[in-house]
Amino acid sequence: MYSALDSLEDARKVFDKTRERTIFVWNAIFRALTLAGFGEEVLGLYRKMNRIGIPSDRFTYTYMLKACVASECLVSLLKKGKEIHAHILRHGFEANVHIMTTLVDMYARFGCVSEASFVFVEMPVRNVVSWSAMIACYAKNGKSFEALELFREMIVDIRDSFPNSVTMVSVLQACAALAALEHGKVIHAYILRRGLDSVLPVISALITMYSRCGKLELGQRIFDRMERRDVVSWNSLISSYGVHGFGKKAIQIFQEMIRQGVSPSLVTFVSVLGACSHAGLVEEGKRLFESMRKEHGIYPTVEHYACMVDLLGRANRLEEAAKIIDEMRIEPGAKVWGSLLGSCKIHCNVKLAERASSRLFELEPINAGNYVLLADIYAEAKMWDEVKRVRELLETRSLQKVPGRSWIEVKRKIHSFVSVDESNPQIEEIQSFLIKLSAEMKEKGYVPETKVVLYDLDDGEKERILLGHSEKIAVAFGLINSNKGETIRITKNLRLCEDCHSFTKFVSKFTNKEILVRDVNRLHHFQNGVCSCGDYW
Repeated sequence: MYSALDSLEDARKVFDKTRERTIFVWNAIFRALTLAGFGEEVLGLYRKMNRIGIPSDRFTYTYMLKACVASECLVSLLKKGKEIHAHILRHGFEANVHIMTTLVDMYARFGCVSEASFVFVEMPVRNVVSWSAMIACYAKNGKSFEALELFREMIVDIRDSFPNSVTMVSVLQACAALAALEHGKVIHAYILRRGLDSVLPVISALITMYSRCGKLELGQRIFDRMERRDVVSWNSLISSYGVHGFGKKAIQIFQEMIRQGVSPSLVTFVSVLGACSHAGLVEEGKRLFESMRKEHGIYPTVEHYACMVDLLGRANRLEEAAKIIDEMRIEPGAKVWGSLLGSCKIHCNVKLAERASSRLFELEPINAGNYVLLADIYAEAKMWDEVKRVRELLETRSLQKVPGRSWIEVKRKIHSFVSVDESNPQIEEIQSFLIKLSAEMKEKGYVPETKVVLYDLDDGEKERILLGHSEKIAVAFGLINSNKGETIRITKNLRLCEDCHSFTKFVSKFTNKEILVRDVNRLHHFQNGVCSCGDYW
C-alpha cells in the first residue's frame, strides 16, 4: 500500500519492523524498490534473504531480473542478471513462462541479443508477451529484419491468441528502421482489423513508420485524424519532420504543442534539437536548448548535450561544441564525445578528433567505429604514420569495423546487401549493370569521389572499391527489379559516404527515378539530381 502511494520510506519502515518475514513480505519490498528504480538495493536485500535460507518463488525471480534494469543498465548488473539466470536453472524454474519472458527482456535491455534469443528458443512454453519481448529485443537492437521474420513465425505459432498493441509497436519500429513501406501497410491493415488503431502508442508508431518510409504526408494525415494526442504523438511528428530535414516545420509543431497545453518531455527536446541539427538551424537550436531549463524546468541530459554538440559540429562551429562539453555539469559520456568525433570527421579537425577519441577509447575500448573514424580523419589529413598506428591498435585489440549494410524492399520482400556482396544470385548482373551505369553517367558529368577511399591506390582501383558499396548494390538491385515509376527505398546502417550521395543524385536524374535512402543520420530524398538534405548531412 505504501509503495502504491509513493511513500517508499514508510514501506521500508514496515519491512524493517516486520520480525517474521515470509517470502511474501520479501517480495513486497522487492517490488516496491524495483518500481522506484532502486535495483542495486533490491539485489543487496536478495543476498541477505538467500543467506538466511528463504527460498525464492516465481515472483522473486521476476523482481530480481527487473531490478537488474530498474536503474541504469550497468555492466555490473548484467553480471548479477546472469547469476540470477543460473539460480533459475538450478532451482528448476526454466519452465515458468513469466520468469523466462522477463529474462529475455533483461538481456534485451542490456543489448545481449544472442543471450535473449537463446533463452527464447529454449522456452518450452511461450505466450504473446514472450513473443513480443523477443520481437522488441530485435527491433531495439538493430535487428529489424529478424524482428519481422519472428513476427511472421508468431502469427503462425499462436493460434489461440493475437499479437497485442505492444507487439505492433515493435513491428512498426522494425518496418520504419528498414523503410519497408509495403510491410508497414500490411501491418497497418492488421491493426485496423484488430481494432488497435485507437491505442495511442500504436498510432504514434504508425506516424513514425510512414515518415521513415518517406511518406511524411501519410504520417501527418494520421496525426490530424487523432481524436486525442499525448506528448508521444507530438514527439513522433516533430521527429518525422526533423529526419526529413524540415527543421523550421518541426519547430512550428513544437510551438503548436506548447500552445495546446501539452508539456514537452525529455524526448521532445531530443527530437526538436535533432531537427535543428539536420537543417543547420544553429541559433534556433541554441534558443531551444536555453528554454529547456528556463521555461520548462527540464534539466538537459547527456542526449541533449550530444544533440547540441552535433548541431554546432555539423555547422563547423567545433570550438563552440568543445566549449559546451567543457562547461557540462554532468559527465559527457560516449554519446557526447561520439558526436564531437563525428563532426571532426566531416570537417577534418585533427586536434579535436584526437581529444574526443582519447576519451572514447577509455569509455568504449571495444568500439571499433571510434578507431576507424580517427583513422579516416588522419588519412584525410595525409597523416599516414598515424593511420598505420590506429590500424595496428585495431588489430592488436582484435576489433573489427561494422560492415556497411543496406536493405531494400522489393515486392514485399526485404533484401539485404553488404559491401562487395557475392552471395546474391543476381550479383553478376548487378555488377555489370553498375559498371555500365557508372560509365554512362561519367559521360554526363558524374565524377567519382575517390578521396573517400583512404588507401594508397590508383583511381581505377578506388573506383572499383566504390562500386562495391552496399547502397550502390541496393540501388542497382532496385533499378533492375522495380517497376517504372516505382520509388526505390533503401536503408543504410552507417552514414552515407560522399560518393554514394553524389552517385545516387546522378542516378535519380539519369534514370528518372525517385530514390529514398535512410542512413544512420537522416532521410535523403533524391529526385531529378537533387537531394532533400541540400548536401548537408
